[in-house]
Amino acid sequence: MNRRLSLQYLMGLVSAPLFGSAAQAANPPALLKAKSEWAKLLPENAYRVLFEEDTERPGTSPLNGEKHDGTFVCAACYLPLFDSSKKYDSGTGWPSFFDPLPNALGMKVDFKLFGPRDEYHCARCGGHQGHMFDDGPKPTGKRYCNNGVALNFVARADKLPELRK
Repeated sequence: MNRRLSLQYLMGLVSAPLFGSAAQAANPPALLKAKSEWAKLLPENAYRVLFEEDTERPGTSPLNGEKHDGTFVCAACYLPLFDSSKKYDSGTGWPSFFDPLPNALGMKVDFKLFGPRDEYHCARCGGHQGHMFDDGPKPTGKRYCNNGVALNFVARADKLPELRK
């Protein structure tokens, strides 16, 4: 991300992906839209979570109980983020996964509560998904605790949606 784009992102003018490594930066290509554009495209509660970094109340997402075979995609840009085989019941009230799809997420440190937390976003559109913790199951030991409203579920038998432009 160049300096000007970084400044625009910090000012909230655009939503940009945050990448954890140079390898992630190569794939997927960024989808940059002004927050006002995202607000027109998404339901209000999804917009608040994805682009204002809000959090939905625990136990409110139907995706928390989703047990079918398929793929969880970003509700904003439709990038596939998690495979259903990596989902588990963490008991937290939010959909939880122990491993994301390759190059799907960007990370940053969040200082909004008592101490630093690892916050993750969609690598394509920068939409806030949730937080990662080190208390998940094997083999990764990670828990990606996701806001359900930030995801859409696509059954394996159905075609994945085309990435939003």
